[in-house]
Amino acid sequence: MSVRTRPPFRADIVGSFLRPDRLKRAREQAGLELASTAEKGGNGSIGAAALKRVEDDCIREVVALQEDVGLKAVTDGEFRRGSWAYDFIGRVRGIELRRQDGSYDASFNSGFRPPIAHAVGKVTRRPGGMMLDEYRYASALTDLPVKTTMPSPTLMFVRGGRSAVDRTVYPDLEQFFEDLTGVYRDEIADLSALGAAYVQIDNTDAALLCDPKFQEASRARGLEPEDQIRLQGRLISMATRGRPATMTVGMHLCRGNSAGAWLAQGGYEFVAESLFDDFDVDAYFLEYDSERAGDFAPLRFAKPDSFVVLGLVTTKTPENDSRDMLLRRIEEASQYIPLDNLALSPQCGFASVAKGNPIGFDDQRRKLELIVEVATEVWGGV
Repeated sequence: MSVRTRPPFRADIVGSFLRPDRLKRAREQAGLELASTAEKGGNGSIGAAALKRVEDDCIREVVALQEDVGLKAVTDGEFRRGSWAYDFIGRVRGIELRRQDGSYDASFNSGFRPPIAHAVGKVTRRPGGMMLDEYRYASALTDLPVKTTMPSPTLMFVRGGRSAVDRTVYPDLEQFFEDLTGVYRDEIADLSALGAAYVQIDNTDAALLCDPKFQEASRARGLEPEDQIRLQGRLISMATRGRPATMTVGMHLCRGNSAGAWLAQGGYEFVAESLFDDFDVDAYFLEYDSERAGDFAPLRFAKPDSFVVLGLVTTKTPENDSRDMLLRRIEEASQYIPLDNLALSPQCGFASVAKGNPIGFDDQRRKLELIVEVATEVWGGV
C-alpha cells in the first residue's frame, strides 16, 4: 500500500471531541447554549476573555491527545462551537436561523429540532473570516496538519427551499447560490494563505436523502430528490471551485449525531452515482457504523481516483466492533473500491453538539487507538 503524505490519512477523524466538564461549565457561565454559540445569552457570569482562556487550555489538551494516539492530522475538537453547524451558519451575514415551521419536519430522538436557515439579506462572509482565528490558534500548537471543518452550504438552502430565500433580496436564485458559495471560496483561499491544507465540508443532507421520508420531504418543498442531490453537488462544487492545489477538501456524510441520536436511515444507493459524479471534493468520509447505512455496494460508483474514508467505528455508544470485524468490513469494502483508495475513521464526531455523545473520555481514546491500530495493520501505517 502507498504511504499517505497528504490528507486524508489512513487513520483519520471527523472533527468534534468530547468537551471537558470545565469547558461546558464555562460556556454555561458565559450564557451560551450547548447547541450553538450563535445563541448568546449575553448575561453570563464570565466574559468572552475568560471563556477563551478555558477554550485555549482544552484545545491544547485535545490536540495533544490526537498527537499521542498517533494521528497524522488533528482538529481543535470544535471546542469554540456549541454545534457542528449552527455557529458557522450564524456567522454568515444575511442568514437568519429560525425554528422549524413544519416544512422540514425533522427532529432527533434526543428532542432537538434543527433550525432552518433563512436568507433575509445579501449573503456575505463576516469580516475577519469564519474560522481563521480558530485555525491560527490550533496550528500554532502542532506541526501536524490541522483540519478545519465547516457545514455544507446545502444547509442554507435545501432544508428551507425557495421559500426560505427572500425574493425581494434574491429574485434570481443563481445570485444567491453564487453569493453563498463565495463565502466558502473566500474562506478556503484565506485558510490556504495561512498555511492550511485540509478542509472538511460536513454534508448531512446527502445522507438524509438516502431515507425515503426525506425524499418525500424534498418533494413537498417542490424539489425532486434526484434533482436535490445534483443541486447539492453543484453547490459544493461551486464552494470548492478554484481551491489551491495544496488544499485537500473532504466531504463527510452522516445521518445525524446530536448527542448520539440519529435522524435518518437507508443505504447510499439512492445518492451514490451523483455523489461520485457531481461533487468536486478530494475524499468522502462515509458513515458505515450500523445497518442504517446499508452495505458497501454503492461504492462501485467510485471513480478510479476516488478516496473513501470508511466511518466504521461508532461514536454513538461506548462499544466497539472487534479488530477482526473491522478488518473483515474493510476487506468487504475493497471488493468495490481498491484497498489503496480506502482509509478508516469514526463514523462521525464525538460531540456534534457541546453536550457530547453518551460515551466517556476513555471510550473516546480507545476508539482512536483502535483506528490507528487497524489502519497500521491494513495499510502499514496511518
